[in-house]
Amino acid sequence: MRSYVLITGATGGLGKALAAECASRGWNLFLTDLSEQPLEILATGLGRLHSVDIAYHPCDLADAASREALWQAIGQSGLRFHMLLNVAGVDFEGPFREREIAELRTILQVNIEAAVEMTRRILLFRDPTRTLRIVNVSSLAGYYPMPLKAIYAASKRFLIDFSLALNQELRPADVTVMALCPAGMPTNQETRRGIQAQGFLGRITTLNVGAVAARAIHLALAGRKVYIPGAFNQALQLLGSLTPPNVVAFLINRRWKAARRKSIATPAEG
Repeated sequence: MRSYVLITGATGGLGKALAAECASRGWNLFLTDLSEQPLEILATGLGRLHSVDIAYHPCDLADAASREALWQAIGQSGLRFHMLLNVAGVDFEGPFREREIAELRTILQVNIEAAVEMTRRILLFRDPTRTLRIVNVSSLAGYYPMPLKAIYAASKRFLIDFSLALNQELRPADVTVMALCPAGMPTNQETRRGIQAQGFLGRITTLNVGAVAARAIHLALAGRKVYIPGAFNQALQLLGSLTPPNVVAFLINRRWKAARRKSIATPAEG
């Protein structure tokens, strides 16, 4: 029986890096994201490069019917999985009162609802001959109350606590769950501009996405509970844990407002 790794958000920067890392290890992949064409291009390229079997199916994770169709397709294919990488996530950055209700709903649907459902479903389709590894991509932001990113940060905090709880609960069933909590990664033009706007702090907390992906897979296989990439980011999280949350929120609010003003003032490239 062939065993697969299921990756959501597969055509994003981190998703591609994790897919490449898994394929380089000789693992078969099942990829999902919003659009079929990018999935086809990624699957074809990785399949040719690493000679692994790669299946894919587009899915709007914010839509319950689309998720249901995805799992019906998986059930009909008879696939079994030894790893789930919940990479997909969304954010609509900016003041809470400026966000549309639909935007806030989408953050919750993708970052929380879809991650929970994918995790529950994968248990029904696991490869019974192997340990099941689950990685939920959270964020360093999940450790802080973050003005201008309040819903996003709270949703990522949910994933940290969810992963820690499930890791304890499911270990007797030979299932491990890890929360991956990166800071900034230059995966697209928008994130690069955001990193640039934050100046020195943005640059020092930014890490290479390929290195993060490789280390994340290594630590997931080792049974790690939480992975915060980068020594500086780990120190930042420790410092934040020793500071009163209201002070953290005040400092972050001031920092984000300054960074946002700088980002707005910086002309877009291209």
